[in-house]
Amino acid sequence: MESGALNVLLNQINSPTDLKKLSPGQLESLAAEIRHFLVENLAKTGGHLAPNLGVVELTLALHYLYDSPRDKFIFDVGHQAYVHKILTGRRDQFDTLRKYKGLCGFVKRGESEHDVWEAGHSSTSLSAAMGMAMARDMKGAHNKVIAIIGDGALTGGMALEAMNHIGHEKKNMMVVLNDNEMSIAPNVGAMHNYLSRIRSDGRYLKAKEEVEHLLKKIPAIGGTLAKTAERVKDSLKYLVVSGVLFEELGFTYLGPIDGHNLPKLFDAFRQADKVAGPVLVHVLTVKGKGYSPAEADKQSWHGGGPYKMESGQFVKAVGPKMYTEVFGSALIELAEQDERVIAVTPAMPSGSGLLNFAERFPSRMIDVGIAEQHAATLCASLAMEGMKPVFAVYSTFLQRAYDQVVHDICRHNANVIFAIDRAGFVGADGETHQGVYDIAFLRSIPNMTIMMPKDENELRHMMKTALDYNDGPIAVRYPRLNGLGVEADPVMKPIPIGSWEVVRDGEGFAVLAMGPLLQLAEEAAEQLKSEGIQLRVINARFIKPLDEDMLLKLYKDGCSVLTLEEGSEMGGFGSSVLEFYAARNIYGMKVKVIGVPDYFVEHGSVKEQRQETGLTVERILTEVKALMTKKRARA
Repeated sequence: MESGALNVLLNQINSPTDLKKLSPGQLESLAAEIRHFLVENLAKTGGHLAPNLGVVELTLALHYLYDSPRDKFIFDVGHQAYVHKILTGRRDQFDTLRKYKGLCGFVKRGESEHDVWEAGHSSTSLSAAMGMAMARDMKGAHNKVIAIIGDGALTGGMALEAMNHIGHEKKNMMVVLNDNEMSIAPNVGAMHNYLSRIRSDGRYLKAKEEVEHLLKKIPAIGGTLAKTAERVKDSLKYLVVSGVLFEELGFTYLGPIDGHNLPKLFDAFRQADKVAGPVLVHVLTVKGKGYSPAEADKQSWHGGGPYKMESGQFVKAVGPKMYTEVFGSALIELAEQDERVIAVTPAMPSGSGLLNFAERFPSRMIDVGIAEQHAATLCASLAMEGMKPVFAVYSTFLQRAYDQVVHDICRHNANVIFAIDRAGFVGADGETHQGVYDIAFLRSIPNMTIMMPKDENELRHMMKTALDYNDGPIAVRYPRLNGLGVEADPVMKPIPIGSWEVVRDGEGFAVLAMGPLLQLAEEAAEQLKSEGIQLRVINARFIKPLDEDMLLKLYKDGCSVLTLEEGSEMGGFGSSVLEFYAARNIYGMKVKVIGVPDYFVEHGSVKEQRQETGLTVERILTEVKALMTKKRARA
């Protein structure tokens, strides 16, 4: 990439209409300018660089040939839509990308009329496109519906379900398969292998072209001969490419096409427009295209923080290890002690801290691709056969496997360990990735046990607790943060199930908190101490089951209670405390719940998200003093 590139053409593009004023030849220069713009701007803000560098020409071709927002572009996941944002009038906002109240890192309907579908989870685009195509036909409209999906997302069962329906209904729509052999990590599985064969098998393309040329020379002498010719043409596919999966599912398959060659993209899309029914255009792209560090290490550059543009070095904050890294190290220690330990991940070996585990225990590392439902049920059956599966998954992605958690794991009381990463606020990834709902949706399920550590040392002990637990599923949730830098105990030891810990004694008022919010409670207690108020601070490390003895003691001691959680107020930990007292007819107990309010919290820093939702030291001080005032009024 030319570091001194000027945005001569890019500065002229404020909408897709402006793009259409350029000649096809000028688009090549514009593509180079866009790549330079992305590398330069994301060096400051961070973001999903490599996926977007790979779709520059593809996005240009779509906006050049079609008319957004009349024609619907449905981006799967959305982290490949930065170029789309640039071309639809948001170029000048890129300095706010993923910042509080700034430009979202994903497609967002509230930002632009060109964003017709938003998603932070993969494999949804085909279902959404099918719905839009059906609605279009019901309304008698004639716009195009185009889904852009990555090859990694095709490992998701929802995408395959949608393909089955689309092929049956035969609606006019286009699926652009952006095949870069990656999701976040390198792709795995039969679908990946199938696409790899298509990528590499030039015999099919050459033979297909030759037969089509021959068939065109046959005179139109009747329907029987025409049908025979089509059968010959179709049979050819089976001779050189086994399966022809997409055509068997009802799609007309075009490709593979060089996704960085604009003339070939134009030809493919124009050809697709002439076909009735669903068309799949298979486009080959290079993730990280044009920026050598991203091309060389596609996994690290999928998404990350700021970096030095010239050297490609990430700007990393100096500090203690992240909880994710501590989890990965602890799991290796446990696996060395117990050969039943198996790690299972839905396409997140790096993000979940499992790369070292995979290197140390390759046969005990299972990456199922983007398939959380399958991963959950797989873990259930592994557990039933005496293994100790550890389902390493982000909180937000665990939502995708809820039925399997209920039906296949908890109902069977299977000994599955959930390692729930990104629990709580996730910062710049925003509302689609916030891990604030798992407490509410897990604690209502019978047989489930849920823990959250106050620091990285306690996380290690909780991993040992989970391994030793044999009475059903158990979850340990931890945040997307650095630890506190506490010294690790040399030996991991189990924690008694359901036991809380008083970390600061006090009278009259108690805060129940877990995870990183325990620090806020301790800070508030220190400030209140100077005012003569002794605030009791309790590490409520078991979210389910509750420490019932301690809750009853709080009542007997005459304490008013404040619960603090970086999770949904509705149905969360605080709700369970209220339920406990209500079930025992303890109605005089004063309990104030502080958690995440009933709306989707958007992107920004974790500090800004806590400030917005009132998860602060100041809020704790205010609520304790309000409880104190009420207590005095009753006296």
